[in-house]
Amino acid sequence: MAQAMSIHPAVDQGTKPAATNFAGGTLVCHCPDQKVAVSIQGQCAHNHVCGCTKCWKPAGALFSQVAVVPRANLKVTANENKLQVVDPSAVIKRYACRACGVHLYGRIDNDKHPFFGLDFIHTELSAEKGWAPPEFAAFVSSIIESGANPDNMSAVRARLKELGLEPYDCLSPALMDAIATHVAKAAGVLSR
Repeated sequence: MAQAMSIHPAVDQGTKPAATNFAGGTLVCHCPDQKVAVSIQGQCAHNHVCGCTKCWKPAGALFSQVAVVPRANLKVTANENKLQVVDPSAVIKRYACRACGVHLYGRIDNDKHPFFGLDFIHTELSAEKGWAPPEFAAFVSSIIESGANPDNMSAVRARLKELGLEPYDCLSPALMDAIATHVAKAAGVLSR
């Protein structure tokens, strides 16, 4: 029997439901010692696997796994001096450990952006169980830009669906609606 295609280690064996009243956890980098630690209060939202070329992916994974939390719920608690912004010109400033390269969180500084106030995290960096599972797959075609074989895209989309992760070449419809609503309100097309 052929082995199933690997999407991401956190989803390849299926996903587990979110824990009721989940209190949060601590994300840590991959350094053997003096780890960067980031405390997250509460549950994450909009967890998904992402095929973009900017998000951090574990070695060998086709996709990253990304969720969001309110900015106020994230606090760097150890070795903050090891963090550096990967690309200062990017909309999402991704803070990575300068020693091991793992992205601990991403932040949007533009207060006009629809996702301002939300920080992007990788829940697989936490030992705590109970995070909300991925709900969909975003920017699926972008894995080609990372070197995935275009001839395998039908198989990739089939595997995502098998895992219960609807594949999109943008964000989920609910998030795209939220972005469009924010833009329409900012332009005065919709009342606030």
